[in-house]
Amino acid sequence: MTASGQEESTVTDIPAKLSPFHLAIPVHDLAAARNFYANVFNLAEGRSSERWVDFDFFGHQLVIHEHPKTDSQAHAGSNAVDGHDVPVPHFGVVLGWAEWEALADRLQAQGVKFVIEPYVRFKGQVGEQATMFLFDPCGNALEFKAFKDIGQLFAK
Repeated sequence: MTASGQEESTVTDIPAKLSPFHLAIPVHDLAAARNFYANVFNLAEGRSSERWVDFDFFGHQLVIHEHPKTDSQAHAGSNAVDGHDVPVPHFGVVLGWAEWEALADRLQAQGVKFVIEPYVRFKGQVGEQATMFLFDPCGNALEFKAFKDIGQLFAK
């Protein structure tokens, strides 16, 4: 139970098929961001206009909106996690282990520059996970992670 009297969510409460989320992010160079998401990640493009583009981001809707560079992008912060400076804010997706490994290999083969190279953090601890961080061309930070045991996703 939470302090407000509601039951806490657990990983067993996650439906077999999650509802897709929608995330809209600012990009100051629409062409560079479009190329990055389409060609680096091989994301399928959906609807678009002269100022925005929809992408299928691993089953979720990611929209890049052309917008001048914001202060939050210019001055992103970080938090120390497992000895690394994790960029804040960031977004991303939890992949299956094999899918994460394949993505890490593909990004490394493409020469993508990582903020945090692919590695396994919290080894042997609760929440052990594979993770990697990178920036898109407009300064938006992305994290891709995987768990060998998805039950560890919300483990304490």
